Amino acid sequence: MNLAVTAPDRLSVRSVPIPDPGDLISRLPDPAALAWVRHGEGIVGWGEAARVTLPGGADRFAAAGRALGELFGAAGVDDRVGVPGSGPVAFGGFGFDPASPDSVLIVPRQVLGRRGGRAWLTTIGEAPDPLALVRPPAEPSSLTWNDGALPAPAWQAAVAAAVRRIRGGALGKVVLARDLAVRAAEPIDARVLLRRLAARFPGCYTFACAGLVGATPELLIRRTGGDVESLVLAGTTARGAGPAGDAERTARLLASAKDREEHAYAAEMVRDALAPLCAELHVPDEPEPLTLPNLIHLASPVRGRLAGDRSVLDVVAALHPTPAVCGTPTPVAAELIRELEGMDRGRYAGPVGWVDARGDGEWGIALRCAQLDGTRARLFAGCGIVADSDPAAELAEAQTKFGVMRYALQG
Repeated sequence: MNLAVTAPDRLSVRSVPIPDPGDLISRLPDPAALAWVRHGEGIVGWGEAARVTLPGGADRFAAAGRALGELFGAAGVDDRVGVPGSGPVAFGGFGFDPASPDSVLIVPRQVLGRRGGRAWLTTIGEAPDPLALVRPPAEPSSLTWNDGALPAPAWQAAVAAAVRRIRGGALGKVVLARDLAVRAAEPIDARVLLRRLAARFPGCYTFACAGLVGATPELLIRRTGGDVESLVLAGTTARGAGPAGDAERTARLLASAKDREEHAYAAEMVRDALAPLCAELHVPDEPEPLTLPNLIHLASPVRGRLAGDRSVLDVVAALHPTPAVCGTPTPVAAELIRELEGMDRGRYAGPVGWVDARGDGEWGIALRCAQLDGTRARLFAGCGIVADSDPAAELAEAQTKFGVMRYALQG
């Protein structure tokens, strides 16, 4: 694999405790933001000390791990904090499809973190005032919207085609995504989107990496020492009108054979992927409802203890892609996605997160997100298609999921 590494010969890294910095996202000095924040905790970064760019390939996770291992192993590190996320850290995002050339890891020059009541600042090399605001955030203006790869009727036809394949026995489930294009008068500032997402969806993982910005509810994997955690989400309904409406929709979701089937595929795959890596593993027998500001999901929290010394990237490699974003059987679903979606997903629905020099890290699935490119943004939303799926209902679900990033852009 011909990966590209842009970095000095040796990184000089220093992490020190600091007083509570307040809102992490508000401290980002310019629009080139890196972020992973939930309930006000996490890490944000800026500047670029090193970048690893990976071409397509099934071994891209292992190649990324090797490249970071060499980079971090050669670094001079003065870490006076010693928690996951201190010391040298890389933010990253991987293409959904192994053939995608979009995978990237960025080691920021500065990282601001908060975890469990402790706060720290990491600096690589000589850096200016770490918390000086270079450019104030500017809200997107004069937004114009357009269809992405497929307009609504064509996407519904793709869903109908997928249902026919499933009913014919070719596969059990496939996840089909749509994209939506928007253009603003001025370059879109990721910090505005991050601020809005973190405020409205505090229980989600608000992220930014190389222009991909979003708030995902789906934790693919967290590694803290030998312990791992994952959150399987599959099966979705919109919120109701008030508590009574929420209760009715939650009951209907829990009783839905279609949604239970979709969730079972995802939970079983995570169990099968993690079991060979873990000495201990707990997967719930039944899903539980997870209520977000706009949606209700079926959720299964998974916990385990790794057998042997494995980086979080090793576990990411075993898990991606899950049936929650691809389908099952995975090879058949992936091929059908290429055939029917009419677009390259890029890093949408791929792993996004961070990894440190210890191999600890948190990675989610890049959902409820947009890829920013100057004045343009590309929004994504996906739906799990099974034998009982209705194209009109799936289109409505996709429209609901677009609402997250529409809000981030429009306020």
